[in-house]
Amino acid sequence: MDMGRRQSTIELVAIDMDGTLLDPSHTLTARAKQAIAQARALGVHIVLTSGRPVPGLAPFLHELGITGDDDYCIACNGGLVQRIGTRETVVEYPLSFDDFLFCEQVARDLGVHFQALDSQRMYTPNQDISYYTVADSHLSRMPLSYRRVADMDPSMSFIKLMMIDEPDVLDAAIARLPSELTERFAVLKSAPFFLEVFDHRAGKGPSLQKLAEHLGIDRANVMAIGDQENDLTMLQYAGTSVAMGNAIDAVKAVARFETTSNADEGVARAIERFVLQ
Repeated sequence: MDMGRRQSTIELVAIDMDGTLLDPSHTLTARAKQAIAQARALGVHIVLTSGRPVPGLAPFLHELGITGDDDYCIACNGGLVQRIGTRETVVEYPLSFDDFLFCEQVARDLGVHFQALDSQRMYTPNQDISYYTVADSHLSRMPLSYRRVADMDPSMSFIKLMMIDEPDVLDAAIARLPSELTERFAVLKSAPFFLEVFDHRAGKGPSLQKLAEHLGIDRANVMAIGDQENDLTMLQYAGTSVAMGNAIDAVKAVARFETTSNADEGVARAIERFVLQ
């Protein structure tokens, strides 16, 4: 992995949130905010790119001043690309109610908890609601509803579906996933306790590509920064790919460059090196 500086003109920086932009206390540092503000002053698009839904990104978008009609975010691991100021949907890959029924049954068969997100709310059919579901609802700023499958509206569509449980329980379930699920959907483990299921066309990389094309930006002028499995596709797409110091090995293997960890101003240092110098 090259530890130096890549000479290019960066026009768009896609930044993962948890484990990347946010420090270990889940806050934005003053140095990161300053680097982002300076990059935006140069006309660079800063795109928060997260597994979180839009409401979970909103406080940070406001804190960074990324609220205009020419600002964008990539939410739900690429399931949705939204123009922030107008709330216009640029890219969306919804899952159907039939998809929900299939995945909920798989989760039930495997003995793991399950949740589903649409644009407004998080739903779980589990009476014994998982701690991780409650925590995710809080982190994502999404209202949580217990809803029996029989009481769900068949006209509903979803941005993503999730199997959640204790890491050892979830890992055992992943080992037994039916081939139909992995053939029908994109599936990735975004945290030790989260397995996310979404449309096979989605993902941070494909949605970043769609957004760059929408903005007329060549991939050579795109930079991406991330730390986890769900960041791999956007790192593979971006002309300048940067792994966090705290990234998993698979991310470090794919990224061309490496910065410091999210506990040591990794994002600020990357923007300073590749955009501001």
